[in-house]
Amino acid sequence: MQGLDFRKKRGRTEKKPGRPGGRKTRGGLRFEDKKRGLHFAQEKEYNSRIGAKEIILWAVEILIVCMAAVFLVAAFGQRVSVAGDSMSPVLKNGDVVLINRVVYHFKEPARGDIIAFSRGGESRYSVKRVVGLPGETVQIADGRILINGEEIAENIHVSGIEYAGLAEEPVELGDDEYFVIGDNHTASDDSRDPGTGNIKRDDIYGEVWFIAGPAADMGLI
Repeated sequence: MQGLDFRKKRGRTEKKPGRPGGRKTRGGLRFEDKKRGLHFAQEKEYNSRIGAKEIILWAVEILIVCMAAVFLVAAFGQRVSVAGDSMSPVLKNGDVVLINRVVYHFKEPARGDIIAFSRGGESRYSVKRVVGLPGETVQIADGRILINGEEIAENIHVSGIEYAGLAEEPVELGDDEYFVIGDNHTASDDSRDPGTGNIKRDDIYGEVWFIAGPAADMGLI
């Protein structure tokens, strides 16, 4: 009887009212758990969107840096090897120099500039110093350079020239022509020679501005 009464009491206890709100538990599953799972999925999707955005921005930044590097190399880092000692002592045979290809888009070559140029589309570049400018008359007399009949010494870097070549008589430069001479004029093939002559503006590749090698000579010109 006691055992029977115990079961009845137990049965009565099972009839107690459910939790407020009518929420029941069956098999340990709850709506709260399902809601938490849905909320977690939304947070995961949101975090994924943030991660994708960061990756895109990172990729764009890398692309910009690469493009800037390519531009800088193309504009200021083109390399030309010096052949011979025509520009000694400033440049020696075998020196590797960098060319500024942008500067002459903003200004014209000036007297005293060291330029790299090629003739007739040749792949080989020559390096000389600008002496005569467009519209000027250049002549070499008594070892001196005359510009429009007057001796010029500033930014010329040569004197006592023994071989006048084409400049033995006055050479009139066109509106897009330059007269160039190597600093070591005794070992230079330049505008004095018929094989070189006056340099056209379109023949000028850029201004030589930096010695990149060998390491002992590295530095600005």
